[in-house]
Amino acid sequence: TNRQADRQRDRQTGRQAAVAGMKIEFAPLNIPLRRRLQTAAVLQWVFSFLALAQCCLAAFVLLALSDWWMVALLYASWLWLDWDTPTSGGRRSEWVRSWRVWDYFRDYFPLRLVKTVDLDPNKNYIFGFHPHGVLVAGGFGNFCTEATGFSRQFPGLKSHLLMLPFWFRVPLFRDYIMCGGLVSSSKSSLSYLVSRPEGGNVAVIAVGGAPEALDARPGALTLQVRNRKGFIKMALKHGAQLVPVFSFGENELFDQMENPSGSPLRTLQNRLQSIVGVAMPLFHARGVFQYNFGLMPYRKPINTVVGRPISVIQTHSPSSEEIDRLHDTYLHSLTDLFEQHKHAYGLSQHQHLTFI
Repeated sequence: TNRQADRQRDRQTGRQAAVAGMKIEFAPLNIPLRRRLQTAAVLQWVFSFLALAQCCLAAFVLLALSDWWMVALLYASWLWLDWDTPTSGGRRSEWVRSWRVWDYFRDYFPLRLVKTVDLDPNKNYIFGFHPHGVLVAGGFGNFCTEATGFSRQFPGLKSHLLMLPFWFRVPLFRDYIMCGGLVSSSKSSLSYLVSRPEGGNVAVIAVGGAPEALDARPGALTLQVRNRKGFIKMALKHGAQLVPVFSFGENELFDQMENPSGSPLRTLQNRLQSIVGVAMPLFHARGVFQYNFGLMPYRKPINTVVGRPISVIQTHSPSSEEIDRLHDTYLHSLTDLFEQHKHAYGLSQHQHLTFI
């Protein structure tokens, strides 16, 4: 099939893109329109992730310096009044989440959300999403759009993907990303979501965060979760149910330049991350019109499996021992989820998760 041919082509050419003198393999001209639309959908997503914020900021500055400065002033006033919305549940738009473009985005990989058990809509949940990957494609596609049917599979629940607070300070961009259900990853934001007495909220956290993105490459199964206990503490304080989520295929979408711990590149990346708070992985995969190099992800399947909830008893002031105990339970549940499903998604018996 066309998809199998794409995957074979990715395997043969993707990791050798930088080899000098290599012949560029261009995409054939007779690719079906459906597949071209899938590529366009993912291209706009990559652009949104990498450059839309900068474009929105530039547009706002240019507007403020033009004859339309009054419009910029009005928006700035609105921004001041709306400043706390990203930490107060955000502002979802079911219309934006249901755009047809997300269906093409889903079919590019393809992307699938796998439900293992029903979840009670009268409770609040914290989904621990693993692994982070380079661009959190599975987290976005499953929990910020309706392309994989989150609301249909989990009726009564609203998903919110947590994102660095920095991005919600960018004019215009903040309003767009909130439409998908993205909210700030600050403590106050998470607390707001999981403390709602009516229940029905799902806070999705890419637990490994920016540091894990620097190790996201095909075959990687190392998760930075051993010392990540803030979400555990919040679950205890508010009695939110913990749910491990593993996205098989998340790390297969991009290659990265070699950046082992201690290398000059990794040192520079860590330094930049400590300054700006954003990971800067030097990734590459395929292009729009050719298969050898570019920033488009490989067409590799992503299967995001939502595990069983861990029952949490509310403890307003949890002790270190209680946090550690629940953290250990969470790691065991995550390991069990991975081991139970790895064979179905192409992993071998000897492949296991490593926690650091």
